[in-house]
Amino acid sequence: MTKQRFMTFIVFGAITFFLMSNAIADSDTKGETSPSAVQKDQGSASVYRDFADVLVPSEMEPDSDSSFVYTTSGLTVGVMTVKGRVETESLIAFFQNNMVKDNWKLISRFKSPKTLMLFRKEARWSAIIISEGFYYTYAEIWVAPTVGDADTGLLK
Repeated sequence: MTKQRFMTFIVFGAITFFLMSNAIADSDTKGETSPSAVQKDQGSASVYRDFADVLVPSEMEPDSDSSFVYTTSGLTVGVMTVKGRVETESLIAFFQNNMVKDNWKLISRFKSPKTLMLFRKEARWSAIIISEGFYYTYAEIWVAPTVGDADTGLLK
């Protein structure tokens, strides 16, 4: 019994020491502004990933297994898939606001369990498909060149 009490005391003491040392370390670094702390604060900024004119929230990480981007001189097309733990509605609003800032014109939007947004720019189209998975929200960003005379539109 004494050996068991001693082991319990050692384990309890180690856990207490660990928690106290972490609390002290956290309180010591709260007052400083280190470059890594500033970088963490700026981590919420948006980034341009594979497409130079499609802004993506930094919370969304690339899913390289579901992406294919082709780059040649002056042209980048393909599909880039990103995933992250973000709300679907905020992601829809993010793309609607930021694509317009990059001179994309919103052509159409379909909202269902999967949301499809169609954008047009000079000689390219972009389709963004947003869907919710069990753990992540996914966004497929398709960018394609126009073919022939695409200015005629679908409905006249």
